[in-house]
Amino acid sequence: MERIDTLVIGAGVVGLAVGRALARAGHETIVVDAMDGIGQGASSRNSEVVHSGLYYVPGSLKARLCVRGKELLYAFAARHGVPHALCGKLLVATLPDQHAALQQFEQRAAANGVEVQALTAAQARALEPELQCSAALLSPSTGIVDSHALMLALQGDLEQAGGALALRSRVHAGHLDGPGPACVQVASPDGDMEIEAARVVNAAGLYACQVARGLRGLAASHVPTPHYAKGSYFTLAGRAPFKRLVYPAPTDAWLGVHVTLDLGGQARFGPDLEWLAVDSPQDIDYAVDPARALGFEEAIRRYWPGLPAGALQPGYSGVRPKIHGPGEAAPDFRIDGPRVHGVAGLVNLFGIESPGLTAALAIGEHVAHLLAA
Repeated sequence: MERIDTLVIGAGVVGLAVGRALARAGHETIVVDAMDGIGQGASSRNSEVVHSGLYYVPGSLKARLCVRGKELLYAFAARHGVPHALCGKLLVATLPDQHAALQQFEQRAAANGVEVQALTAAQARALEPELQCSAALLSPSTGIVDSHALMLALQGDLEQAGGALALRSRVHAGHLDGPGPACVQVASPDGDMEIEAARVVNAAGLYACQVARGLRGLAASHVPTPHYAKGSYFTLAGRAPFKRLVYPAPTDAWLGVHVTLDLGGQARFGPDLEWLAVDSPQDIDYAVDPARALGFEEAIRRYWPGLPAGALQPGYSGVRPKIHGPGEAAPDFRIDGPRVHGVAGLVNLFGIESPGLTAALAIGEHVAHLLAA
């Protein structure tokens, strides 16, 4: 049996950021993941957007960790040479009845300490001539980042601080109800093994609820019901119409079919929202249905009427690890430490969807603080 100080389950962007933070705090840390590479889940299937923090309820974990994480991410990316761009974003209303939503987000931005600028339709069109809208908010601190390069840099920092990464290592059970450290059972190509750890962080993303259910000693009441929401992306054949990201006025936690740019300047649209009737992440089909392009075209032409017919090509899809179902209000991040569930040394991260990429470094700080308390 191997004995370590801290085990982090999940080598996505959040798990790597948490492992990095704990290793840098002096903990002997191993990050394990069932896949054969880092960030093979939600971390590699998203918009790669660095969010400003204007959407989230003031005082919430999403608001605080997004704003803090944005600052940390830009500094980290600059320091480590991670490709990124501070391109800015326009949040647009295409109908007068959406103006109230823009005003609400302007107020939230102010409460969260996020700079935004209200624009008239003419001012927005002066920035983006192909845009159609009736009003907009400009968010200058929104950007994009190369998520894989970010994860490689986080892995590098983790290992430089003495931490380690173990791939193809799937946590399938564990018990936390003994008198000593947690005992976690891990399946690897070399066979099953047990790891004793004084601290365990469940950052398994889509699998977080599944992992938590396998931890004996954690009450079932502390494990939410998982839901899976697929978002497909389409790419644009031809020149990008905008220099900035463009988002429609959002609905609940879904930010609508928006246009983002990659670091090469190419445009991609998405994600849409498709609730999946699956019981496990293993059952997810990531294929993009070309027929969904019709719905994309309708949504996009509300703010870009110049979208040429047939210009959208199926891109990729991602799935959000939600802890609420269709029609329910989106909850805050759940970062459950010992004060929540009563299990010493355990932190569960549930529902870490957007803005999880932006917030990753701040989540690492937060988890390290919870385990130091």
